[in-house]
Amino acid sequence: MSKKKNERINVVYSTNPDFQYSFDDEQEQETLIPSEQTLYVSIDRKQRGGKEVTLIEGFVGSDDDLKELGKLLKSKCGVGGTAKDGEIIVQGNFRDKVIELLQKEGYKTKRKGG
Repeated sequence: MSKKKNERINVVYSTNPDFQYSFDDEQEQETLIPSEQTLYVSIDRKQRGGKEVTLIEGFVGSDDDLKELGKLLKSKCGVGGTAKDGEIIVQGNFRDKVIELLQKEGYKTKRKGG
C-alpha cells in the first residue's frame, strides 16, 4: 500500500481485514499526432493587468508533451510563459509567429478572436 491516504476514495477507515482501498488512478492521456489536432491561437488580456499573452488551447495529450511544445514555442519567440491544464501561454503578442511555428510542426491551427 504505497499510495497516500489522501488519494483513497470514499473510505476513511475499515475494520474488515480483507478490505482493499480503491484509489483514483488517473490515466495518462495519449498524445494525438500533430496532424490530428486543431489548436486555437488567440490574444488574451483578461485578468493579466492589461498585459497581452498569446494563448494556445485545444492540445490533446500528456502534460509532458504539452510542456515540450510550450518550451519550443517560448524559445522560438524568445519570451517566457507557461504550459498547464491543456493550455500554453506565451508572454506577448506573438499570434502570427506561433501559428506559423505550429503549422511547421504539423498542427492544424485556427485564429480565435479579432
